Amino acid sequence: MPGSGTTYHIDFDDWVRLARTDPARFEHLRDRVLDYSIARAPADRQERLRRLQWRVNQVRNTASNPLSACIAISNMMWSSFNHLGEAYDDLQHARRPFRRCARILPFPEQPPRSKV
Repeated sequence: MPGSGTTYHIDFDDWVRLARTDPARFEHLRDRVLDYSIARAPADRQERLRRLQWRVNQVRNTASNPLSACIAISNMMWSSFNHLGEAYDDLQHARRPFRRCARILPFPEQPPRSKV
């Protein structure tokens, strides 16, 4: 694992080559990079990231092929993005001032009441 302040350099072509020639090593390094990335996240977000990564891994493990896994994971992402957009819209709506949409009716002036 890299030391503090170190980042992984991920060269796409190298990772593709590794996945094709040594899938077990690819998965091992992939897990290390993901664990490292999650460990660098703020402490209050790490548990959620671990759970999300578990879900992604389950999709990958149960998919019939890599393309199917990619589509399912992409759908998860878009679903999350849509929920975020809905939450944003809700916040924008909550920030709008209330509009007066009632018509104010004038009342005829009443004569003062006499005190009895």
